[in-house]
Amino acid sequence: MKKRIWFNRTFSTAYHFIDMIRSQSDEFEFECYVTHPKRYSVMLQNADFAEIEPSLPVSEYIEYCVQFCQKHQIDIFFPNYRLVEIAKHLERFEQVGTSVLVCKDAALLETISDKGKLFHALQDTSGVHIPDYYIVNTREQFKSAYDKLREKGHRVCFKPARGEGGAGFHIVEEAIDPLDKLMGLSNQMITINEVLNILADQTVDDIMVMEYLDEWEYSIDCLATKEKLLAIVPRKKVEGRIRLLEENQTLIDLAKAVHEKLQLPYLFNIQVKYKNGVPKLLEINPRASGGLHVSCLSGVNFPYLAMKLLLVGKVDVVAPKFGVYATHIEKEIVLRQLL
Repeated sequence: MKKRIWFNRTFSTAYHFIDMIRSQSDEFEFECYVTHPKRYSVMLQNADFAEIEPSLPVSEYIEYCVQFCQKHQIDIFFPNYRLVEIAKHLERFEQVGTSVLVCKDAALLETISDKGKLFHALQDTSGVHIPDYYIVNTREQFKSAYDKLREKGHRVCFKPARGEGGAGFHIVEEAIDPLDKLMGLSNQMITINEVLNILADQTVDDIMVMEYLDEWEYSIDCLATKEKLLAIVPRKKVEGRIRLLEENQTLIDLAKAVHEKLQLPYLFNIQVKYKNGVPKLLEINPRASGGLHVSCLSGVNFPYLAMKLLLVGKVDVVAPKFGVYATHIEKEIVLRQLL
């Protein structure tokens, strides 16, 4: 049975998701459609049908998505971009015969996308450790938060409350060696005086000022229905590009606690980082993570199983294989020209 699946603009590592979906021998065959605003995105090279995606305001983008699904008779929409807005219009996709691989609770997605709201929602959840943090909008609030965290003995960092990945992340220091800054050895660092001078009399969007976590970082990939977690694979950042799929019971229990609280379906990812031996929450991504293909080395084909779960409501999941170390190297790909 052939199904058409569409990936809207997404990260390049989703290239592997397409291969994993195609390679699965089961009752479904997939034809993959990909759109991306960058003409030379490698994602476009791995598609059965590729199209340059327009840059549009939200309301027009949703219209584009619905029309794309209708025009190409898309069975499954696997979104990465504009998840919250797409979740608010699921009935429009249903009307054109498209199922969307996304949590249907748009309000919950709004909460998860804002780290301040997320931390507040999970602060009393057993097994989930929240870092010390403050949400600020002004120079005075930033200075107060910084002082309070320093009084607790923390090194301080900050990032936008609605940022994604490492965008806008900085570590705050009292002073930085100018030569280190010149030579790029402290490109994530900023002095407290620089921050305060930049903020001056401005009021800015929410900034999360928090304790800096300086030990092991993990990404926990999960597959679930709303009612049940089906697979959990903690992926440790060992060093550089080295990753380890680790059977870490503390993190497995943490994922179960998060799911019990939020009831996220399909694919989601939890980012944590340790401090003093305790894993503390960084963020939750209610979608496939950029490194999900590495977690698939556990034997769990996350992208395919998520789509099958959407199509038929149940899947058989093998027990993950742990103790796998992995890395990656570059490989050249000749780009075919798109019209």
